[in-house]
Amino acid sequence: MKNLFKLSIAVAGLFSMTACASNQQEKATTTDTAMTMQQDTTAAPAFTAAMVDNKKDPTCGMPVTAGISDTAHYENKVLGFCSTECKNEFLKNPKANIAAAELK
Repeated sequence: MKNLFKLSIAVAGLFSMTACASNQQEKATTTDTAMTMQQDTTAAPAFTAAMVDNKKDPTCGMPVTAGISDTAHYENKVLGFCSTECKNEFLKNPKANIAAAELK
């Protein structure tokens, strides 16, 4: 009976040590993910106004200096757009919207 009691205590101790180790690993993973997310939010913008041939988003008229989320190539020009939605709207009828782009 004493041996069974000692064995159950040993198994319980081993289980608690394993549980603590996995909990610490989970916390480390969560911290690493949070740090990665923080680094991604401080990254430089992917596109700048100097990279595109237009001064304004041809769909909504927003200046490209305010921020560019997406680009498209049209008639050997690189056009910057404030959002993917604006780019998709432009691509439906580019000839009707190109004048609003104010090409450089």
